[in-house]
Amino acid sequence: MSQAQNQQGEQGDVAARIQANFPPKDLGEVFVISVAAELAGMHAQTLRTYDRIGLVSPKRTRGGGRRYSRQDVAMLRFIQKLSQDDGVNLAGIKSIIELSEKNAHLHHENEQLAEENRRLREELLREKQRSSRPRGEIVHVPRSTAVVMWDREASRRRPRSS
Repeated sequence: MSQAQNQQGEQGDVAARIQANFPPKDLGEVFVISVAAELAGMHAQTLRTYDRIGLVSPKRTRGGGRRYSRQDVAMLRFIQKLSQDDGVNLAGIKSIIELSEKNAHLHHENEQLAEENRRLREELLREKQRSSRPRGEIVHVPRSTAVVMWDREASRRRPRSS
């Protein structure tokens, strides 16, 4: 296996782990820092550090207390796996998270654009089927030396012939 193929495989593994670690539904549960630290298997001070450097940004109460969601706890576990199992430093983890979020955003945007493209193609097809005459034909117009002047008032005065 080449080095490039190995790197692609590792990147695919990281992407799969990111998707597997984030629960699809957040039930609205929030945890204080001590409970979130215990759920993630970390020390509370580590969570404060991760918040300070922007790896995980929990919600805040009016008093400034941190409230971690299930998704935040899953992210903490993911960070721990990257750090301990894969040996990635915190700057690398931050880059991985940012790129993963950007990738997810672009994937969502791509899906929206594909849907809009499909809808516009269907609309164009319906319009083509509705219109019986061909549109956009190029026709030859013979050159003439005659000049025709159209008088709007004269055309209104003249009675129509049946």
